[in-house]
Amino acid sequence: MNMHEVTIVRIYLTEGETQLNNLMKRLRDWEKLRGLTVFRGISGYGESGVIHGANIVDLSLHMPVVVEFFDEDSKINSILEHIGDQIKPGHMLKWTALVNG
Repeated sequence: MNMHEVTIVRIYLTEGETQLNNLMKRLRDWEKLRGLTVFRGISGYGESGVIHGANIVDLSLHMPVVVEFFDEDSKINSILEHIGDQIKPGHMLKWTALVNG
């Protein structure tokens, strides 16, 4: 099987923030990233320490979301230069992986 190295980025946000839509548009339209996935958390907490869960009281768009994407390392590094200052410290992870193809 032919495998090659890519860089994966995971960004933690809160649902309902305009930051998510702006980030997705930028990655698609400006950075020409070929794809990304947004995962909606069912429970979580962040800086405030307030636990948000998927119950009838807390469906108020404060749920955690994770944006994840990957590409060649040089492309990812270029993207991160452009968006890095828009992501809160401690809310973005980056690592290397192997992808088939």
